[in-house]
Amino acid sequence: MKRKIIYLINPISGTSKKDKIRELVEKVTAAKGFEYRVFNTNATGNYEYLIEHIANEGFTDVVILGGDGTVNQVTGSLRETGVQFGIIPVGSGNGLARAAGIPTSMKKAIEIIFNGEAENIDAFTVNGEYACMLSGMGFDAQVAHDFAQKSTRGLFTYTQQSIIQFFKANPYQFEIVLDNFSVFTDAFFISIANSNQFGNNAIIAPQASLSDGLLDIVIVQKMNKAKLPFAILRQMRGNNKVQQLVEDMSSKNILYFQTPALTIKNPKLAPLHIDGEPRDAVEELNIAIIPKAFRLIKPKGK
Repeated sequence: MKRKIIYLINPISGTSKKDKIRELVEKVTAAKGFEYRVFNTNATGNYEYLIEHIANEGFTDVVILGGDGTVNQVTGSLRETGVQFGIIPVGSGNGLARAAGIPTSMKKAIEIIFNGEAENIDAFTVNGEYACMLSGMGFDAQVAHDFAQKSTRGLFTYTQQSIIQFFKANPYQFEIVLDNFSVFTDAFFISIANSNQFGNNAIIAPQASLSDGLLDIVIVQKMNKAKLPFAILRQMRGNNKVQQLVEDMSSKNILYFQTPALTIKNPKLAPLHIDGEPRDAVEELNIAIIPKAFRLIKPKGK
């Protein structure tokens, strides 16, 4: 089947100039001889109107030019149409693209659309809401809430907000419920990861796979705040191996385990984010993997 591509461009994500991106995309796609159409993304995240275009006009690919929030909305809306998805990462963090090995160079990312291969990628739900990269509660979610209010985006702004929140951070109470037992913990934050990182190659779940049918759970427990940066750095470097949740829990600063589903009780209403987008805090989160949720075009062999 001849490929036919929809490009979705987020006109406000990240820091890049979108006119030049569109010009480059159109030039390369025309040179390859593929039919295509270009649409802008929308603030509501509603892409139901594209379902009819895909069905009636025979589109095979949807390529997202945006950041993690746009990837979440588009794949969540269109994954059941059977199209394969591509990402040209022009957001602030680009967590899923980086985890999949997609280059942040626009020219190289465009080439992956034509020379890569599509593979099944997992996603997950948080209280029924779709997520495909990384969600969290506590410190990192508060950073996401503050970052969303800023007029400027990018790594500098995100780092600035992270530093501010570090000095304000206090642990929250959580209960982690698995199939046959539960544990209580005070933690600065909890990450629920399908991709391995927050974005910008800030790895939080080094052993995460996009397609293993498991979520990587990282719990940064209460500790002396002076130790906190060093504990997180060890986690990011991969020094903490995946463990059983009950294994040495009392002696571990950071718990790291894998599961297809869990419940997190959040009595103190720690802030929440889903794929980097702020959400209202809730007292209980039910989280479950969606195996093989959609097909993503990745570099071959990655």
